[in-house]
Parts: sequence; structure tokens; C-alpha cells
Amino acid sequence: MKTWLLFLAFATYPTLPARADWQPARGPLLTRWAKDVRPDRVHPEYPRPQMVRKDWLNLNGLWQLAFAKQGEEPPLGKDLPERILVPYPVESALSGVMKHGDRLWYRRLFTVPKGWQGKRLLLHFGAVDWEATVWVNGKELGKHQGGYDGFSFDISEALKQEGEQELIVGVWDPTDAGTQPRGKQVLRPSGI
Repeated sequence: MKTWLLFLAFATYPTLPARADWQPARGPLLTRWAKDVRPDRVHPEYPRPQMVRKDWLNLNGLWQLAFAKQGEEPPLGKDLPERILVPYPVESALSGVMKHGDRLWYRRLFTVPKGWQGKRLLLHFGAVDWEATVWVNGKELGKHQGGYDGFSFDISEALKQEGEQELIVGVWDPTDAGTQPRGKQVLRPSGI
């Protein structure tokens, strides 16, 4: 049986419209290429060229976003108040948010192409910093820890037969407040 990829390395299906009112946040370090970033064409290329597949769906683009609290239930079936341009980090100007948050909810609706019905579908993340819990249509698929590596879930059993599918990603990133490995990221930067 063939396996198809839905890429969340982060990906665009026109279920959540590219909003004309989206723009990068006003950041101090925007390059001259920032003006070319648009929700309808964010990293559209296949993310792993050495493992290219004929059929895949890119979910990069505009997602719903909410800042979360510890112990909060996932916002299944609920519209979230903010928008974020994925794959950019929430603190970056290109995300459109440029705020810090230890706990976040990401939500995206997507539709499985008709020719994929009955196939095994993988949802692939390029990386999520630092801990991610993933739900599809209310079914928790699993968790992943590690901010620098990719991971995948087989979402086949969680999909509805037709119509929109709901993808929720709960993220926890304590930055430098936890025991997880980290790079230069700190809550109070100073010096080199």
C-alpha cells in the first residue's frame, strides 16, 4: 500500500485563505527579501529533495494561533483569535506576530485531495521547538520533544471520509527555563 505525505514541514492548501491584511510585524532586522514574503507562497518547494514524492500537500501558510495556559484543553472546533505565517517562529517579524509565548495553540483546516482517499497519509513536521502534541479531528496522535529534528505521524485513522480536516498543534517551549537542550535562545538576551 502506498503512503502519501502531507507536509507540515510546514505547508498551503487553500482552506484558510491568504489574507490580504496579513503583513510582517515591524521588526528591527528585516532583510530586503521580507517584502516578497506572502501567505500564499511560503516555502512552496518540496522540503526533502532527496526523498521527493509525486503526491504531497504543503501546509505552510496562514494558520490560526492562540496563546495557551498550562493544562488547557486543546481548542478543538474553535476558531483561534490570531493568525501566524508558518513556518516562521512566533517571535519573528515574518510570522506576523512577533511576540513571545511559552505555550501556543496552532490550528489549521485542510482538505485531503480526492485521489488520496483510502491511502496511508503521513503528516511530517520539519521541526517544532520544543515539545509538540498533535491532534487531527480531535484524536491525539502523539507528542514529540526536540526542537531541531523532524518527526512524522500516520494520520490515516484520524481522517474523516470527506470534507475539512482539523489539525491542532499544541506547543510548549520554555526557552531557557527548562532542562531541554537549547542554543543561543534566552528570555533575557545580553552580550555575546
